[in-house]
Amino acid sequence: MAANENPQDALTEPTAHPPAREFRMADLAREAGITVRTLRFYRERKLIPPPRREGRIAWYNDHHLARLRTIGALLERGHTLGGIAELLSAFDTGRDVGELLGLENPLVPPWSEETPVRLSPEELADHFSEDITAENLTTSLDIGYLAVDGDEFVHISRRLLDASTELVGQGIPLAAVLEAGRQVRVHADALADVFATLIRTHVLSDVLARASAGEAPGPHEAGRIAETFEKLRPLTKGVVEAELSMAVDRRVRAELAQCLREQGQEGT
Repeated sequence: MAANENPQDALTEPTAHPPAREFRMADLAREAGITVRTLRFYRERKLIPPPRREGRIAWYNDHHLARLRTIGALLERGHTLGGIAELLSAFDTGRDVGELLGLENPLVPPWSEETPVRLSPEELADHFSEDITAENLTTSLDIGYLAVDGDEFVHISRRLLDASTELVGQGIPLAAVLEAGRQVRVHADALADVFATLIRTHVLSDVLARASAGEAPGPHEAGRIAETFEKLRPLTKGVVEAELSMAVDRRVRAELAQCLREQGQEGT
């Protein structure tokens, strides 16, 4: 270390990122384990993005390599090239992960208790097998279950992903699971509105009164609003979970009673 070098500067100096790799066509094909002819075919079918041109030379990068490996993995899982093209089209037009997680607004803190999950396209296919279609993928992006980050998907919730995987494993089509999720989202938003109205009306009425008078909440009041909602979150979840549990109990009893009535009618 030089005599005039500050040790702290050495510790805080940003680490340089390795330069992005670029490949010529033959090199990319070799890295992906395919022939140049296959690579040309994929490019003609627009399964991979156009390369960077430098004169007459086409340069490909790691993104192209990841896309080729994804195509190969999906082919191994039984998807057709037509289906893969539709999937990749939906992938390329998917919403950004920052939008999904609410990161587009730096003033909004990450309140969610849910754990996002990163998935490659082939890992997503492993979860849902033949139910991974362009239509289902588009629906998942539209609902907000999935977003695209580079060459990966981000699922907004580990719990929702596990539940969806289990439901599909029980024989329920993914399209039906997604439609149920859309309906649950509507009811969940309505429940959140109920509790938000309670809190705003009876706990934060002074803040709302000043806001109605045209006085914008300052940093202290904004922090108080966030803290209040976060403090009362467990109570609202407890009420919803208890009511849903009792609703399921009522529904199960009703289904069993209906089944017994039908059996009785058949026996007469």
